[in-house]
Amino acid sequence: MESDAVQNAGRPPLDFAAAAALVSGAKRILVSGHLSPDGDSLGSMIAVQRALSSPERAVVATADPHAFGAPGFLEGAKDILPLRRLKGKRFDLLVSVDCASADRLPPEVRPFAAKLPVLVIDHHITNTHFGTVELIDPAASSAGELVWEFLKRMDAPLDRAAAEALWVAIVTDSGRFAYDSTRPGTMTAAADLLSRGVRTALINDILFCSFKAKSVALKRRAWRSLHIWKNRKVAEVTVTREDFREVRGSKADIEDAVEIPRSVAGNEIALFFYQIPDRTHETRVSIRTRAPWDATALAVRFGGGGHLRAAGCTVKAPLSAAKRQVRAAVAEMMKNRPSPESAKPAPPPQVQDGTEPPQESPGK
Repeated sequence: MESDAVQNAGRPPLDFAAAAALVSGAKRILVSGHLSPDGDSLGSMIAVQRALSSPERAVVATADPHAFGAPGFLEGAKDILPLRRLKGKRFDLLVSVDCASADRLPPEVRPFAAKLPVLVIDHHITNTHFGTVELIDPAASSAGELVWEFLKRMDAPLDRAAAEALWVAIVTDSGRFAYDSTRPGTMTAAADLLSRGVRTALINDILFCSFKAKSVALKRRAWRSLHIWKNRKVAEVTVTREDFREVRGSKADIEDAVEIPRSVAGNEIALFFYQIPDRTHETRVSIRTRAPWDATALAVRFGGGGHLRAAGCTVKAPLSAAKRQVRAAVAEMMKNRPSPESAKPAPPPQVQDGTEPPQESPGK
């Protein structure tokens, strides 16, 4: 592991000792990520559950198994406790990973967040600071990168399954190390995980080169909806409630749809509009940006949040009305192109919704 001076350069101080003390004093730990967990959220949960479990400490990770998508292949995913089975369970500590707000935890987990000590491990710039102890670094590539450092500092065992879970967390949120959140510490973590037997080619094929028929069908519909405007600087795709129903698919089957508009040459702002079948008066939006635009500046206008270049929100309006609102906000934002200096990340705003629409993932 690289020196603390290098690893911590340019980031806020993180109290790993306090986090370790919180974990060491707990006998029954609940681990959760955000709603509709992506690769970073799921991978981080699995790694924490596997690494911190011991004969003296019971660790339970929980999520909706129907929302896992491609990362659901990970060893350890089958050990995730379905949310419906949380009722009546008792815990000493909640560990929240890759979740920027208590409101973005699954509804079944929120009561535990209200009454238990909470360890927050997160990298969203819009984190609302709901933890007892927090390991938050908005410059990190992923929550998985921070989980890796925390587990290393605790001398927690990382078997191959935990290493692969963290590898998925990091590669999905860093865009396979292509996004500008990739830093020396990201590669240090990746190198350590590789030394533990991570099957990189297999994981790459599963996540990025192999798609179910319904995923392909949804992407086909997204491509057909492609709309480009603002002199090719803005592009968007849409998947409707009817699309999901006809294909019998879900958001987990089309996590990377926002990459379609983002791939347009000259694109600066990419949008993915979609509807959840049982939420007729809500429209969710995934946002990706390139310099100089801040994705969170757009997302927070609708109660959302995320990262500088990847964010999401839920617009409380049907699809057509939501599109008009978001397009107007984009046009207003683009009236004055910020200078390179002013385009630097702003201090974290206090918002209600901190992940992809959730988040939302590269893959968010």
